[in-house]
Amino acid sequence: MGKTTRLLAVLALLAVAVSARNDDERWSERERGRGEERWSERERRGREEARGGTGWREGDDWFLLHRSKPVVETEAGSMKLVQGSGKIPMHIGFITMEPKSLFIPQYLDSSLILFVRRGEARVGNIYKDELVERRLKVGDIYRIAAGSAFYLINAEEGQRLHIVCSIDTSDSLTPYKFQSFYVAGGKNPKSVLSGFDHLTLSTAFNAKEELEDMLMSQREGPIIYLSNTTHAPRAWSKLSEMERAAEMRRVGGDEQQSTWSFRKMMVSFMDWSNKKNDDRKGSRTGKGPDAYNLYDKKPDFKNDYGWSVAVDEKNYPPLRHNDIGVYLVNLTAGSMMAPHINPMATEYGVVLEGSGTIQIVYPNGSLAMNAKVNEGDVFWVPRFFPFCQIASRTGPFEFFGFTTSAHNNWPQFLVGANSLLHALRGPEFAAGFGMTEDRLDYIIDAQRESTILPTATVAPPGGVREAVRKLWSV
Repeated sequence: MGKTTRLLAVLALLAVAVSARNDDERWSERERGRGEERWSERERRGREEARGGTGWREGDDWFLLHRSKPVVETEAGSMKLVQGSGKIPMHIGFITMEPKSLFIPQYLDSSLILFVRRGEARVGNIYKDELVERRLKVGDIYRIAAGSAFYLINAEEGQRLHIVCSIDTSDSLTPYKFQSFYVAGGKNPKSVLSGFDHLTLSTAFNAKEELEDMLMSQREGPIIYLSNTTHAPRAWSKLSEMERAAEMRRVGGDEQQSTWSFRKMMVSFMDWSNKKNDDRKGSRTGKGPDAYNLYDKKPDFKNDYGWSVAVDEKNYPPLRHNDIGVYLVNLTAGSMMAPHINPMATEYGVVLEGSGTIQIVYPNGSLAMNAKVNEGDVFWVPRFFPFCQIASRTGPFEFFGFTTSAHNNWPQFLVGANSLLHALRGPEFAAGFGMTEDRLDYIIDAQRESTILPTATVAPPGGVREAVRKLWSV
């Protein structure tokens, strides 16, 4: 009897185990199904995102970046932000400063690459615990790292300063957003120093009476006029006096000092402000990277129809820190940057001068965008997507931009004498088009120019259209 009972108990346990296993398998099947559904949904959303969320539509202008917002706006200047797109967006900033103006000292949670479009600027920033100053001219690019305090000055008379910059938000606390931390300031904007209580600040500065004056005087906004080029604003003059007095009160030099300090930037700025411009004709002070001028670089490609320049980390090493490249293209009226792809990076472009057309193609071979662009417009092209830029017939078309790779991007051209069609030619390639090798070769060889192609009215005899017409008339 006892053996029978034990046997029944064992059989019951086995039945429970088998049932549980079956339940687990059914649960696993359901979970796999749900997982596949979730993955399919993510994949579908990704595909929808890659085509603007609207299907494969022709003429979609999703690749034109319209979302812009003012970040700073004062009488002395402004900064606006054009929000990027894609999985890891790069934002594009536009800074405008009136003559004799200052973008007050601050640091950002994002890195900047400045490009001077018009005017001249003097930029000061902290690099390896030292203040570095550079004079920037038209065509210069210059990197400011996230967390590095900096200021911008337009000291020119009668000349506005226009700067285009990339904003890399990879270090931001809030994904894809960037934040300014104003070191200088007052009531508008507030300095980050004003967030500390009075006792903390008076102890840190070794001063009391002057603190309120320092932190409450400035109310003109982040970009202000320098009312007198040989004197700094009153609050900063007071700060300079406080800093020097505090320095003299230090006992025996035993107090530990941080070499990266608000003190260094402000006192150095005061020294700059108290000197006449005639004494500062040099273009650089301090040890640190220089600017790099795009217009001084020999074009990577040039013909009668335009030229192009690409700058990577080998040309300008600071670019490697953010893995960003820079390019500049100038097309003559009616010419075209041949259809091509960037196999390495997403591209962001800003129209600097003239007007033209941007065409982008979806992976399925349909036209994603065919949009006319003018000065100031911003566009982007996802990695691998075929595209081309065409200048209008009214004048030159110049555009500048950033890529999401600091390496050589090695663009692959789809049309032209240097296109990958020449490398692929053969019976297999011809079969892919459903035609003979001779007919395909005739079409491929019809375009004798490479990279930047002429307008149809100035194209040499035997152009592509004529070649195709002759072929299909046979």
